[in-house]
Amino acid sequence: MARYFNDPTLPNPEFPGSHLVMDEHYVHLSGLTAADIQGSDAILGDAAEETRWILRRLSHLLEQADCTLADTVRVQVHLTDLSLQQAVDDVYSEWFEAARYPARTCTMSPQLHGGAAVEITLTARRPEGASPDEPG
Repeated sequence: MARYFNDPTLPNPEFPGSHLVMDEHYVHLSGLTAADIQGSDAILGDAAEETRWILRRLSHLLEQADCTLADTVRVQVHLTDLSLQQAVDDVYSEWFEAARYPARTCTMSPQLHGGAAVEITLTARRPEGASPDEPG
């Protein structure tokens, strides 16, 4: 049975959705931009730094569901300009094992929340025996 959660360290979604939805097998995280993360205003416009902040927060969200980024099976990356892809990829590749990169889509979205240049969402496979209870 799916369970729906919002992370208290992030602002409540401005859209009708949840930060995290999980069941016994998967964790689905909503798209996250640096503009969603308190204190990240100073790095908006720097695609590499935005990516770093986002991946740190996604990692934190996954930990609450007994997962790590190594459990990620699918990632969607949205950029305001595809010319930013190399800067994003340079940081992104530091967070995943090269032989086990998740399946990924990268698209251009002309406008992202809060003036961000990068948005990332992901799905992770929950490890066997992960707690079926609430995250955290």
